[in-house]
Amino acid sequence: GICMINLLKKSLSMFLLLSICISLISCNKKEVETELWENAIYTEDTEIGDGVITIKVLVTAGDKTVTFKVNTYGGTLGTVLSHYKLIDGEQGAYGLYVKTVNGIYADYNTTKSYWSINKNGEYMMTGVDSEEIESGNTYEFIYTKN
Repeated sequence: GICMINLLKKSLSMFLLLSICISLISCNKKEVETELWENAIYTEDTEIGDGVITIKVLVTAGDKTVTFKVNTYGGTLGTVLSHYKLIDGEQGAYGLYVKTVNGIYADYNTTKSYWSINKNGEYMMTGVDSEEIESGNTYEFIYTKN
């Protein structure tokens, strides 16, 4: 009987410890997600630009997404979004390596985070500087962490 009681006490204390750890981790995760949006330029859905070509750009970081309706006269995704200060980064072998989207910075070297880019729901195989935009396309920039 005493062994069983001690076992139960141990199990309960392990369970409580685990619960505390899990709640600390999830609280911490939420904190990090709000920190992500601290430097964001836009926190609400926004329409920008003028022009005859309209694309949709979704920016997702943590559990928040902001949708942009971008009106332009054409060009590459990189040129258009850089022009409106929606993306920034550094020039690499494949054109612009996007590090900042909507003011939110992802740096693989320091935080193991990067921007994953989808076009019409599919992973985009080209860089932003090679992607000629067409009216009706939807692009997603997703803050991704390894």
